[in-house]
Amino acid sequence: MVPAALQADGLVAGYGRIQILDNVNLTLCAGEVLGLIGHNGMGKTTLLRSLVGQLPTKSGTIRLAGRDVTREAAAFRVRRGLGYVPQGRQIFPDLTVLENLQMGEAARSGTSDIPAILERFGPLKALLGRPGRALSGGEQQLLALARCLLGRPKIILLDEPSEGIQPSIVDQIAEHLHDLSTRQNLGILLVEQDLQLVARIARRVVVMRKGRLVREIAAGDLANTSIVRDLLGI
Repeated sequence: MVPAALQADGLVAGYGRIQILDNVNLTLCAGEVLGLIGHNGMGKTTLLRSLVGQLPTKSGTIRLAGRDVTREAAAFRVRRGLGYVPQGRQIFPDLTVLENLQMGEAARSGTSDIPAILERFGPLKALLGRPGRALSGGEQQLLALARCLLGRPKIILLDEPSEGIQPSIVDQIAEHLHDLSTRQNLGILLVEQDLQLVARIARRVVVMRKGRLVREIAAGDLANTSIVRDLLGI
């Protein structure tokens, strides 16, 4: 049996004495887009930070392709194929677009993927000499995703990619994510408040409340207003 691309079992984590995640179990397969929804403050970003290694876990296990990486540093997890695009993009504002892209593959050797990435993300071609801080929010999000892909990930964790950006860029991001999952077999964990975007590209959706994953549904169920209200407690 092929192991899941990413698996968390019994994950407990938090900040100091404040526990946020409470026994989280999650499985993500290669080629799958899994949506993670819930109100702000429920622990979604904390889960991503725990999975990527920015926040140590108090108990539980995290596996990448069957390998236990729970105690491994974030840099090791990146080398094992885990990519992360955080909320707010967090590009380097004083570096140019090209320099930001170069940072994305600085940790690996071999032929540069930047030419191929620029073919995929065409709008960035005309911006290569522009500093990151001069980009629009949508352009920054495209740059953040492109930079992540330069690490050649097998799994991508995305935190609110549609936040504060124009609908046309959201459409581009949706197309890129669909293509990456279906054609390149990437596993994608998508934290997102835009339920239409989640329904558009995810197969299934898990709901987080107060640090726990409380329910799983098919992405198509997000079109049902009564189900969504019940899930989110509104």
